Amino acid sequence: MTAPQNPADLAAARLTDVAEATGRLLRTLAALEPAAVSGPSALPGWTRGHVLAHVARNADSLVNLLDGARTGTDVPQYASDEARDLGIEQGAPRPLDVQADDVRDSHAGFAAAAALLPAEAWAASVRHRSGYLFPAHDIPWKRLMELEYHHVDLAAGYSPADWPESFATAEFRRLAARLAGADAAAGAGASGDLPTALPAALLVAGDTGDRARIGSADGEARLSVEGPVRTLTAWLSGRSDGDGLLVREDGVPLADGRAALPPLPPLG
Repeated sequence: MTAPQNPADLAAARLTDVAEATGRLLRTLAALEPAAVSGPSALPGWTRGHVLAHVARNADSLVNLLDGARTGTDVPQYASDEARDLGIEQGAPRPLDVQADDVRDSHAGFAAAAALLPAEAWAASVRHRSGYLFPAHDIPWKRLMELEYHHVDLAAGYSPADWPESFATAEFRRLAARLAGADAAAGAGASGDLPTALPAALLVAGDTGDRARIGSADGEARLSVEGPVRTLTAWLSGRSDGDGLLVREDGVPLADGRAALPPLPPLG
């Protein structure tokens, strides 16, 4: 099936994915014990409450960008970095049922704001909180990323193995492209957090047939990293240390492949 290319159609397809991902997150929350919300997440220094407060406030921030696309104005995603951090800290201690209601209600607000956009507004440019411009039709995908990655970060039973293949494949391609070629080796990029000497590695997703090269564009890639696309994406996104990947050097399988994997920048 051919993916939609029209900005409005692309946004509509991604909004469906967002709704489904939100439903999966809410089902995870419904199965949690109330006390679990104050337990540690997979993110250093954050409880599950921190993760959930961030997920909800992110939806609100993307409403700002949707409103900006609809009205043709430059609406900041967050009032400030300090306001963003404060919203997370203030929301983190809330009981689980309040957190779940907030995730549900913030999704409803996001979906309502998206429904107000006329077709042409999805082609508008909006400004990410870090300053770069991107097309409005990518807002639903950014929301989907927040939901899928942070659902894993909750450490509540949802893992990269549960990601839809379409999400894992698209993210594999995006993250590998971000780390490809001389730009990655030189530390270039909008975020400025790419490593200064990322060695070349060939990535092979055996289940989807996807292949990508990351790191230096010079010479042959001595390392190859093979595995299911979800496992590769988990490593590329910092949600795994590479467990389950087959790593070869000069064609020879390594006994401890994880130790040979190059360090990667944070997803951001």
